Amino acid sequence: MTYVGVITVAHTALSLLAFLVDIPAIMGLFERGVPTRAADAFALLAIVASLTGFLFPFKAMTPAIVTGVIALAVLGIVLYARYRPSRLWRRTYAVGPVVSEYLLVFVGAVQAFLKVPELHRLAPTQSEPPFLAAQVLPLVAFAGLAMVSAVRAGRGTLTPA
Repeated sequence: MTYVGVITVAHTALSLLAFLVDIPAIMGLFERGVPTRAADAFALLAIVASLTGFLFPFKAMTPAIVTGVIALAVLGIVLYARYRPSRLWRRTYAVGPVVSEYLLVFVGAVQAFLKVPELHRLAPTQSEPPFLAAQVLPLVAFAGLAMVSAVRAGRGTLTPA
């Protein structure tokens, strides 16, 4: 397997694991707090997944690189907010994993339409309705999750850690 092949497999596997581990962390936002193990595992996996994205050969600034930088910035803010007691930081902590999960879904959809032949045929230029739906529907859903998380955190029902 080539260097790029190894990085592709590692990056994809880490991204999928981060996505799966964040689901219980986000579900915890709607209960009494984020499960510590899930939140810690998600943060670690998401950071490593994002970092592995920078190991691909660099030819020019791409949307994937910009998304990776944004994802790392979001995760950095989440880690900082985790132990801050104010209402603003609780809200930030509550919204951060949702935003990070959305970025994983966003990139996953883009990659699926690029690499899965059946999807690529539906949206070869990534401007067709199926691709737009695959981007807009998750955006709306995650925006709703983020709002609910922020409201609950602002009321003090979210206790990180």
